[in-house]
Amino acid sequence: MVQRKSANIPVYIILAIAVLLISLPLYMSLIVAFKTPLENMQSFFAFPNSLYLGNFRTILSRQGYFRSLFNSFFITSLSLLGMVLLWPAAAYAIARKMGENRIYKYLYFFILLGIFIPFQVRMVPLVRLANSLGLANVNGIIVLYIAGSVAEAIFLYVAYIHTIPPDLEEAARIDGATTLHTYVRIMLPLMKPIIATVLIKDALWIWNDFMLALLMLNRSINYWTLTLFQYNFRFQFSSDPTLIMTSFVLAMIPVMVVYLFAQKHIIGGLMSGGIKA
Repeated sequence: MVQRKSANIPVYIILAIAVLLISLPLYMSLIVAFKTPLENMQSFFAFPNSLYLGNFRTILSRQGYFRSLFNSFFITSLSLLGMVLLWPAAAYAIARKMGENRIYKYLYFFILLGIFIPFQVRMVPLVRLANSLGLANVNGIIVLYIAGSVAEAIFLYVAYIHTIPPDLEEAARIDGATTLHTYVRIMLPLMKPIIATVLIKDALWIWNDFMLALLMLNRSINYWTLTLFQYNFRFQFSSDPTLIMTSFVLAMIPVMVVYLFAQKHIIGGLMSGGIKA
């Protein structure tokens, strides 16, 4: 028993270093956000003498902040809604038909090719196509986010559906249920863990995304998301780290709150998939 604990010591050391590396930037962002510029100049790493809220008032009073916040919520929410309506249903059809029809199998592998194509390769043709179709706006980027999530979503959903025995669907068909009724009443409840996992992963991606937003939305302040607000704000106030860190903290708060409440669904989705496999 003692020998086993001794063997785990290197693992604990590595984990402690990882926690320190992750916590240090968060700690620095928080303490700098609550400092006055004078306090920050005196000592960058020291804890603030008092919780100074002037930085937060400055950020919240800036033109475009609440508009950027609304855009981020709007884009993230509608993108997730489109993803949950389209990709579980598409994955269900592919998963149940790919063994019977080669077209579905080829379609599945064709979609998976998107995982291996980096965004940098797709960036230039994507921007040209979006501009030609008039998608370089808030509504257009929602379409791009939904389309950009298809490869990973289909891969995860199909793998999960394969762990669900088809006997339940066959019993429902015997009772007279249609395919749509079977999908809505039987498959969707069973897919809740993996749907929650995929949606949380995609929500973090969309909320924190910078490159696609920069290419599509930076032409007007009315289109900015929070990441673009931070980007433009950082150049405007590059000499004041307290304001820059405050903008980062304000952008992190919604994500941290959502993650704290939703992390059990991520773990539940991974554990459920692992147990069924």
